[in-house]
Amino acid sequence: MVDEELIQRVRDLRTKGCSPKETARALGVPPARVAPLVRLIAEQAEASAPVPAIVGCWVSAGWSVGLTVDEGRGWTDSPEHGTNVTGLVGVLVAREAARKRDISVCGYLVDPYCLGVKDALGPRLMKPHELSRFVGMFFAAFDGEPLDAPIELARELVSGAVDYANRLGFEPARDFGAAQGALGAFDGQRTIGFGRDGMPCYVQGPYDDAEAIMMRLDESVGVDNFHFLVECPVDATSLVSSTG
Repeated sequence: MVDEELIQRVRDLRTKGCSPKETARALGVPPARVAPLVRLIAEQAEASAPVPAIVGCWVSAGWSVGLTVDEGRGWTDSPEHGTNVTGLVGVLVAREAARKRDISVCGYLVDPYCLGVKDALGPRLMKPHELSRFVGMFFAAFDGEPLDAPIELARELVSGAVDYANRLGFEPARDFGAAQGALGAFDGQRTIGFGRDGMPCYVQGPYDDAEAIMMRLDESVGVDNFHFLVECPVDATSLVSSTG
């Protein structure tokens, strides 16, 4: 199947509401081949549609810890407020809604070390006077105050993490597709290096299937090529860490 034909068939199935996995099964191709086409189609659609004006954009303090970032971008951080032990970053984007009296907000919980987008919300409509309170609630679990950020940082932090995770064999959260449009089209410019200090690093979350994730990392990069921090199966209060 030629690429243009495959792209059109993926587009048709996505229009019918099929998930990326369902699309891959219907076409008889691996999910890893379908995932980048789904993102390409979304980016093309976003590029052809008017982009509402940005009202605000924020990232959690400590977003750059463990990452390599091109200093020429001039993106600032407050790493002293976010040691990022969990490897999680919050990103929030607010744009004007179709009804200019409202604001459309999308949020992303990003694991830039391994899993990409673990959770997403929105678009959520609210009144302008509700935005400040919502920003505080969204970032309440993070250390320090959220940082004002350019949309280019938010876009690369989220979309770049998704691409990195996809190369490791992981797809973004199911709700990411609905929230992706708030970021705008990603031009593919790579100025952030993902993984912790250049290597995949998996930190177990409360709802993760840690065994399945570890097996996937074994398959994608090899047992000696990632770090991890997971709970012991025999004692949920203790943790096992490794650099191999």
